[in-house]
Amino acid sequence: MTDRVVVAGAVYDRGRLLAARRSAPPELAGRWELPGGKVEPGESGEQALVRELREELGIETEPLERIPGEWPLKPGYVLHVWTARLLSGVPAPLQDHDELRWLRPGETGTVDWLDQDLPAVAEAVRRQPGGAHR
Repeated sequence: MTDRVVVAGAVYDRGRLLAARRSAPPELAGRWELPGGKVEPGESGEQALVRELREELGIETEPLERIPGEWPLKPGYVLHVWTARLLSGVPAPLQDHDELRWLRPGETGTVDWLDQDLPAVAEAVRRQPGGAHR
């Protein structure tokens, strides 16, 4: 059986990375993640990412590149992460989140990331425009 893909976006704007704090489900509430959601049948990962960020945060984004790797979530699900650029809108926590933060390079350690997001966050920081490695 093939794992279902969940996509997340390392969304950049003006040298900052967007972090979203989960409000649901209860076992994830209060921890931070790169926002996104499940790929629906017939969608590409990039299409799902654009749709999910529109639905969850009310923003329009452009996927840039997929961060290499995939990370297991709950049984039957894997996480794929893309870097993305904010095109329009002001992010708001519309679904499954209760707070958003824009993190500058060096600030990503100030939030309690979900364990499965940590490797992708580390790579997203490495690729972050205006980051220490650019």
